[in-house]
Amino acid sequence: MVKLIEMMLDEHLIAKESIATLVRRRPPVKVSFENLLNEKMVDLDILETFLVKKLRDGVITLEHLEKIEGINITPILKRFAAELHISYVDLDEIDMDMSLFSKIPYKQLLKVNAIPVSENDINVLVAFADALDMGARDAMQRIFPRKPMKIALARPSQINKRLQQLELTESIKGLVDDIRKDLATAGKEEKSDESPAVMKLIEIILKSAIIARASDIHVEATEKNCGVRNRIDGMLMQGFVFEKDIFPPLSSRLKLLSNLDIAEKRKPQDGRFSATVNSKEFDFRVSTLPTLFGESIVMRILDKSKVLIRLEDAGMSKVSYDKFLHAIHVPYGIVLVTGPTGSGKTTTLYGALNAIKDVKDKTITVEDPVEYQMGGIQQVQVNAHVGLGFSDALRSILRQDPDKIMIGEIRDKETLRIAIQAALTGHLVISTLHTNDAISAVNRILDMGIESYLVSGALVGIQAQRLVRKICTHCKVENLPPERILNEIREYLPENPIFYKGEGCKECQHSGYMGREMISEVLPISETLSRMIAAGATKEQMSEQAIQEGFVSMFEDGINKVLAGDTSIEEIYRVARL
Repeated sequence: MVKLIEMMLDEHLIAKESIATLVRRRPPVKVSFENLLNEKMVDLDILETFLVKKLRDGVITLEHLEKIEGINITPILKRFAAELHISYVDLDEIDMDMSLFSKIPYKQLLKVNAIPVSENDINVLVAFADALDMGARDAMQRIFPRKPMKIALARPSQINKRLQQLELTESIKGLVDDIRKDLATAGKEEKSDESPAVMKLIEIILKSAIIARASDIHVEATEKNCGVRNRIDGMLMQGFVFEKDIFPPLSSRLKLLSNLDIAEKRKPQDGRFSATVNSKEFDFRVSTLPTLFGESIVMRILDKSKVLIRLEDAGMSKVSYDKFLHAIHVPYGIVLVTGPTGSGKTTTLYGALNAIKDVKDKTITVEDPVEYQMGGIQQVQVNAHVGLGFSDALRSILRQDPDKIMIGEIRDKETLRIAIQAALTGHLVISTLHTNDAISAVNRILDMGIESYLVSGALVGIQAQRLVRKICTHCKVENLPPERILNEIREYLPENPIFYKGEGCKECQHSGYMGREMISEVLPISETLSRMIAAGATKEQMSEQAIQEGFVSMFEDGINKVLAGDTSIEEIYRVARL
């Protein structure tokens, strides 16, 4: 990038004074295309024209272009493709026909760095990482001798990602062929679940997901294919891609494992099964949902060992940890953990139970479903089919002489009212609520119809949390964020702060991140805040009071983790608001 900026200086597309202005600032601003554009020191159209010309002249490649930070390269690729009189394709937006790959050896695609996208009666569309490589074009044309080839341009990173997926699928090609043989032998879809090859395929899917540290496995039917995606560190990543005919036997076998009705494909179903993977026991919570092209099957991976997590190991800052620990050790009251789905609330609840469970106390939980089994406590599974909802279970629990109660999730006014009444009558209640931040939980409870004097008397503390991805330690490098972002967070920064990012490596599957950690904010309900809630104070008034009492926001907690080198500023902006 430095060489490109030097070229623009030589061609008088950037003024030397502009570079000097950035360097002279205190602290100095990184000389980058993003900062030059933000400071209006270079025109976007001029920059795009310059980069297209360098691509055309062979001075830079598409790989070089992808490494330029802070600019949208899609318009540049489209202009470059237009100049070459070919089309640009976004491979992430295309459902490719997997049957095409049976015609081409995987090693050949790897050699020419290309991906066949689609085929019709007239031609075949092939995307190249280097559309100017005539040798690669000739090699691909020889594979389709009877059809003219349409050339397309695609991002090299997208082509590499597709080739990695194909490598995975290639490794189990023999297994897929065995499934087809079993299907042909059985002759009926209903018998397909008996195929031993299908069971082997499921074992490989489960094993690869667990090795990759996935939390969920998504098996999906698309118009042309059957795809398997894994949610790793909160992000979905493509795993296996099969042809469409593999989906029926795969879905039938998964349903059988989960004790679901394999004939029912029009209604959602829920089930679970256990399996031993790598000599370790896992539970899989299964959900099916009818979609346009088949069913979507999602398996939540429940690692039984994770229940043993301690609160101090969950990634809480010392300030948040001390406040939360104090809140859950009060004799009675209600403590809430808030955040969106997938933010680690349930893990925090189990960590809290581990911290407070005592042989002298009766601890009962009501959950939907019971994700992890814990010793020393009584766990109740909600079952709506037999009339055992959260509120029904809570009423019965209060007659069981409990000391501490954990409610998996407060979903309605009735459950909330019973929980608050339990908190006011000498029980410690911990539960979760869906709100964006800690203070918003007070307004949410009031909006659900609970009287303010009850809320003020019952609430002990509220924690809001999110999960951020941790920078991969194997490819961690220093990185200076854009000036625009630095200006927004200046008040939180010390002098000469150091920022990091992950460049991407094999260890982290080229994502730059490995593992997740919590960022949180804890709001203890003081006497002053309690009186303000009872008096109907606004959110802004409560926020001002909380800050006076030492409240540290989730965003500020995130910035502290950025400065400690645990995560990146982009991650904090992704999950939390300033």
